[in-house]
Amino acid sequence: MVFGDSDRYRGDTAAEPVTLKVLVVGGLGVGKTTLVGSVSEIGPLRTEELLGETGRPFDAPGGTGAGRAATVAMDFGRITLGGSLTLCLLGAPSRGGSRRLWDELVEGALGAVVLVDPRRLEDCFGAVDHFERHAVPFAVAVNRFDGADHHPPEAVRAALGLDAEVPVLPCDARERDSVRRVLLSVVEHAMLAGAARRRDAVG
Repeated sequence: MVFGDSDRYRGDTAAEPVTLKVLVVGGLGVGKTTLVGSVSEIGPLRTEELLGETGRPFDAPGGTGAGRAATVAMDFGRITLGGSLTLCLLGAPSRGGSRRLWDELVEGALGAVVLVDPRRLEDCFGAVDHFERHAVPFAVAVNRFDGADHHPPEAVRAALGLDAEVPVLPCDARERDSVRRVLLSVVEHAMLAGAARRRDAVG
C-alpha cells in the first residue's frame, strides 16, 4: 500500500503541503453527509433539507427516509492525513439534475468515494459510469446499515461490473477510522492509476 498509514507523513516538516480534492457521491440517503462529517477536522458545510413522503423508500441507518435530511447542493469537509497531505471532501447531491454539477466537480479531483447502500446497489450505477467515463479513480465503500444483509466485497464488485483494481471496502460512515481507511484507499488507487497512465504514455 502506498499510503499504508498516514503516520509516515507526521513530522515531515520538509514536505511541501499538498491539498487534494476527493468527491463523495452515492444514492439518496446513503450517508454522504455522515461520512464527510465523521472525519472532517473543521465544522463541515452542509446543505440539506428534510425528506418528505417521497423519501420513505430510502431508509437510512435506524429509521425511515421521511423526516431525514438529504444533501441538496454540496457538503464540504477537510481531513489532514499526516503533516503534508490534506483532502478536501466534497459531497455531491444524489438528486436528478446533478450530472452537470458532477461534471464541474470532477475537474481537478484526485478521485472519488462511491458510497453504496447494499440493499440498493442500483442507486450507484450512474456514479460508477460517470467516473469511469471521466477516468476518475474511485473506491466503492459499502456502508453498514442496521439490519442489512452482509455483502462480501467481491460480490459487490461483480454486481457493479467493476475492474479488479477498483477498491471495494466495507465502511461505517459514522466511524472516523472506517472512513479514513476508505480515503486512504482512494489516494493509493489514484496514485497507482496515475503511475500506470505515465507508463502507458512513455511506452
